[in-house]
Amino acid sequence: MKLRAQMPELTGATKWFNGEVSRDELVGEKPTLIHFWSVSCHLCKEAMPEINELRDEYEDDLNVVAVHMPRSEDDLDLGVIEQVALGHDISQPVYVDSDHKLTEAFENQYVPAYYVFDKEGQLRHFQAGGSGMKMLRKRLNRVLGTEEKK
Repeated sequence: MKLRAQMPELTGATKWFNGEVSRDELVGEKPTLIHFWSVSCHLCKEAMPEINELRDEYEDDLNVVAVHMPRSEDDLDLGVIEQVALGHDISQPVYVDSDHKLTEAFENQYVPAYYVFDKEGQLRHFQAGGSGMKMLRKRLNRVLGTEEKK
């Protein structure tokens, strides 16, 4: 997915946890962080506290949506996905992408992966991997129009 591309429709989920959201609900009001993760991804679990911190810190200014992207047959159990989400305090909406519909729409190959969209729904930042939370925060602050919080 190229920078400035429009956010894809959030359709084709196998299931939603913590409420369902649509592209139309996200675009226009405030920027959105969409993060891809998987129950079998150790780096995803390590990064989750920082994602939750961003979610909570910017709750009035930022939409956050989690996308569960299975990496193997073992990642398809909805009960396990829900338990891991609960265990890692994922309270934001979780799009379960067992058929890789959203993964394909985003042209995503990685977990964890982070997509930052501005309030018009244009992609402003993408990064993948377990490190780089400072860069993610910096890009979020730029899109939010806020100064770096200490």
